[in-house]
Amino acid sequence: MRRPNVLITGTPGVGKTTLGKELASRAGLSYVNVGDLAKEGELYQGFDEEYNCPILDEDRVIDELEHRMGEGGVVLDYHGCDFFPERWFHVVLVLRTDNSLLYDRLQSRGYTGKKLQDNIQCEIFQTLYEEAVLSYKKEIVHQLPSNTPEDLERNLDQIMQWIEQWMKDNN
Repeated sequence: MRRPNVLITGTPGVGKTTLGKELASRAGLSYVNVGDLAKEGELYQGFDEEYNCPILDEDRVIDELEHRMGEGGVVLDYHGCDFFPERWFHVVLVLRTDNSLLYDRLQSRGYTGKKLQDNIQCEIFQTLYEEAVLSYKKEIVHQLPSNTPEDLERNLDQIMQWIEQWMKDNN
């Protein structure tokens, strides 16, 4: 039985991991956090001093995920999306959070200075939504609010309905 692949993307701090883990659990899909995958496999090509973080080796990440994504049934969580192959995903979800909430979430993670400001600007200018629309068919890209626990539940219900429909239509 084929199962869909779901990409959850958005600015750091919007709730991708919370939604992704819960969705995978409810839908019986596997969950992959690309940041964790990269850390475990040391899939880096250097270190960014300005942002104080490793630089992802996108080609090695693709190689690492290719087989799993081909099998289907994966919820993939990452703050970028333009380097993943279009063929991998059946739906792309871009989470959005109000700037004041996002600012507090990022500050609590220790983001400061340029890193904090750039991530807030990324959210203001819908950078990741634009990236998703340019990288995938527009009809599979959806923005979802991610401000409250109620948003999370509503999103999970909506995505579960979509997955159930996809399974009916594709099996």
